[in-house]
Amino acid sequence: MEDGAHRRYAEIMHDVEELINDHSTYSLVNLAPPAEHWPVEHQTRGTPGRSKLKHLVPSVGTFFTPLLLEAAFKFQDHRRKISSRRFVPPSFNDIRLTLNSAQLMSLARNGSIDLVTFDGDVTLYDDGESLTDENPAIPRILKLLRQGTHIGIVTAAGYTDGAKYYERLHGLLDAVANAITEEEVEDPKVIILGGESNYLFEFDVHAESFLKYVPRKTWMLDEMRSWQEEDIQSLLDVAE
Repeated sequence: MEDGAHRRYAEIMHDVEELINDHSTYSLVNLAPPAEHWPVEHQTRGTPGRSKLKHLVPSVGTFFTPLLLEAAFKFQDHRRKISSRRFVPPSFNDIRLTLNSAQLMSLARNGSIDLVTFDGDVTLYDDGESLTDENPAIPRILKLLRQGTHIGIVTAAGYTDGAKYYERLHGLLDAVANAITEEEVEDPKVIILGGESNYLFEFDVHAESFLKYVPRKTWMLDEMRSWQEEDIQSLLDVAE
């Protein structure tokens, strides 16, 4: 029974993967990765609305990378025993982790990863807690840094002082500083973007708390520079 359930789940994931590939053929114009990285040949037709997936799910948007759903399901099924259950259906977390794995597998197979971003609370650590020395994510993040991948921590926590972010992320920041001392990493690229994208800090081993504030004017998008304070306040008033 378990083998049959595993096979049926895998077949469903394979079919959904093919639907996404077909949809991507029609929906991507200039947003697709190089052709050799995409499992279909004609991703630049520019005719959205004609895919089978679009007819089945009219609200579906654009896929920027392939999703290796069948392989991801097999990986997660081995870990979470999804197909072994008799009375418990796949949960939201089962589906979310399968999708996450499908995305990661695609990125890993199709070349190097330039940037990986993480949320803080309920992702790297429990809600309201801190990223401590023993957190199992830290060695994995260090491995990414050694490979030249840039790391971003994107959090809603809004502090104008780098010391506050150090309190929450000291385990990672200390580990990166130690890796530099041990010459494991030469020039790690780590940024902290907080306060709903209002405050940017970058790792600096010579800075207090290992974080250097980056002035907003140096990283704002050009279109943001034209925003007026009264326009922003008016928009917030409408939102309230």
